[in-house]
Amino acid sequence: MGALYYGADSENGDRIDDPSEDALFMMISDLNDSDNTFVVVQPDEDAPVWFASVAVMDEGGFEIVRRDTVRNEHEVTTATSMRPSCPAHPMDTRT
Repeated sequence: MGALYYGADSENGDRIDDPSEDALFMMISDLNDSDNTFVVVQPDEDAPVWFASVAVMDEGGFEIVRRDTVRNEHEVTTATSMRPSCPAHPMDTRT
């Protein structure tokens, strides 16, 4: 069963309880390479069994990590931009 509530925390101390997709996008957009380099999203419980994080890489771009201890999954990917690459995505403004 999934958690009822989630939290998103950034390195600079910002926290959003039950963040919307837009709120997560804004937190990730606020990342920089000096004092706010990551955001972690996880269930708001004492011993969360999964988390997802986005971090700014030294050489530019982002590292995205997804970890689920129940399913024994650990996935790490990188992206050069947080801009959606799917033209059908509602946040994609390419013409």
